[in-house]
Amino acid sequence: MTPPTAIPVGAPPGQDAVGELAAHVTGAVLTPGDEGFAAEAAGFNLRSRHRPALIVAAESAADVQAAVRFAAAHGMPLGVLATGHQPFPARDGFLLLTTRAMRGVRIDAGRRVARVAAGAVWSDVVGPAQAAGLAPLNGSSPRVGVVGFTLGGGHSPFLGRSVGWAADHVVSIEAVTADGTLHQVTAESDPELFWGLRGGRSNFGVVTALEIELFPLTSFYGGGIYHPAERTEEVLRAFTEVVPGAPDDFTCSVALLNMPPLPEIPEPFRGRALVHLRVAGLGTDEETERLIAPFRAIGPGLVDTVARHPYEAFAAVHADPDQPAPYEERSTLLAELPAEAVERLLECARRGAGGPVTVLELRHFGGALNRTPAHAAPVAAREAAFSLWGATVGPPEAVAAGYDSLSEVMERLSPWSTGRTYTNFTAREDRAEDVFTPAELDRLRALKRLHDPANLFRVNNHTIAPR
Repeated sequence: MTPPTAIPVGAPPGQDAVGELAAHVTGAVLTPGDEGFAAEAAGFNLRSRHRPALIVAAESAADVQAAVRFAAAHGMPLGVLATGHQPFPARDGFLLLTTRAMRGVRIDAGRRVARVAAGAVWSDVVGPAQAAGLAPLNGSSPRVGVVGFTLGGGHSPFLGRSVGWAADHVVSIEAVTADGTLHQVTAESDPELFWGLRGGRSNFGVVTALEIELFPLTSFYGGGIYHPAERTEEVLRAFTEVVPGAPDDFTCSVALLNMPPLPEIPEPFRGRALVHLRVAGLGTDEETERLIAPFRAIGPGLVDTVARHPYEAFAAVHADPDQPAPYEERSTLLAELPAEAVERLLECARRGAGGPVTVLELRHFGGALNRTPAHAAPVAAREAAFSLWGATVGPPEAVAAGYDSLSEVMERLSPWSTGRTYTNFTAREDRAEDVFTPAELDRLRALKRLHDPANLFRVNNHTIAPR
């Protein structure tokens, strides 16, 4: 991978300036060498080695305002970090604003809306929402940050196909722009900025809180079925049989797994190549069982957790890792999955079993994810029928080998690609051109020129430069 180009920055601020900043914020202000600096700079992806000149651990919107004004005054690019799941480009000399201390969540059951602060993760939202009989458009992991997930489009493997992208269901946004002003942004107050924030992430400002829609749902019928890798062809054939006629309230995906031989991984998974079917139905148990009959016909799995579950048990379906790890990822969006594409995927699976790729996942989109509502967010992934994503986890040599293998898989499936990647599944080197359509990007660049002409917010992934 080619390292990103260095960003020109101003002279580092002196101790007096840093001390003045610290006097105006509630959260910690840290410089290299301070106790806690390395821990605050670390994200979930341990391959992202952040090298900021200064960290502000914000505890409020006022802290965010102070940090933004300081960065602008001292010519320091500004980056934002909540959980740090996605790869973060290597940068030097910037101001890192962390929001993980901002975890407040407030549920308005009457409006079916949650107000979520910048550092909240999905486990902070699901529990309080369920107490009101409601569910958010969350992803598969309880540890992912709500704001980053939602402003990257936000694919829910539970409600997505029935109601659409999470970004389309944002009610309002509280954000600090490059001049340090705190805005309350809605489709009525500033329709263009509201549009751009719901897809452009940190390119136009630092989002300090979101109001998001909630939906009446307290349980689902689903879970995971694990088979040995020898059944991959049967599983993929069944998958292509199930998805064409699937109703919008049913979602399924397939993951090819190479489990490491680590003692903390339970039998019968340890050190094995597996294929993992994941299903979630919002209809009755009987309706979902009829839909997954082709999956049942494969035979019993090594483990089968498909049953009626309370919605709070959503994390068990995909069983995403919950501990930080070093990894790289690659992805593409597929417009279709014809028989030839399935054959190529099977060839890649046969070669990859027991190899360095940790997970290769095929998600079915469709339904409401392919529809464009009024006030739609810039989510180019709504053009796709499937998402193909993979990750490789481990020490540098294993990650490098796995990344090369993933790149080959994406290349072999490129004839059916839309030519873009889903924002939340971008690789470290992906650019804005890889995420947005040309029309979206042109409009986003015009918006950047209006709200951040000096390109202060240029540290995070797929930076949008002013037009």
